Amino acid sequence: MDALTRIKQTKLPFAELLGIEVVSASPDKIVGEMTVREALCTVPAVLHGGAIMAFADTLGAMGTIANLSQGVSTTTIESKTNFVAPAPLGTRVVGETTPIHRGRRTMIWQTRVVGPDGRLVALVTQTQLVL
Repeated sequence: MDALTRIKQTKLPFAELLGIEVVSASPDKIVGEMTVREALCTVPAVLHGGAIMAFADTLGAMGTIANLSQGVSTTTIESKTNFVAPAPLGTRVVGETTPIHRGRRTMIWQTRVVGPDGRLVALVTQTQLVL
């Protein structure tokens, strides 16, 4: 089964709540998109930092899932976010996740979240534990 099919078959209710759409998936890169809607914003009407972190965390978990054997799972054990620019209400952000390290017990992923103009919104690095 290819990575995109595997990810789409994995039930991720929080990803659905956020409105994350997986555009492409391979063991080497996950690309997802999310529309900045009012329920995900802070004041002023820009994407909340927690929503950015959740978006990136979900994509990093998907990257790990794409590299796991059947019957193995994962959980985040560390995450660090640098917020660079706002993502205003109504825009669509794109997250591109690539591996930094893929080991037997941990995997480290970096996610670049950009706006529709390609401007960097956030840079997230996370560590996933292989269970």
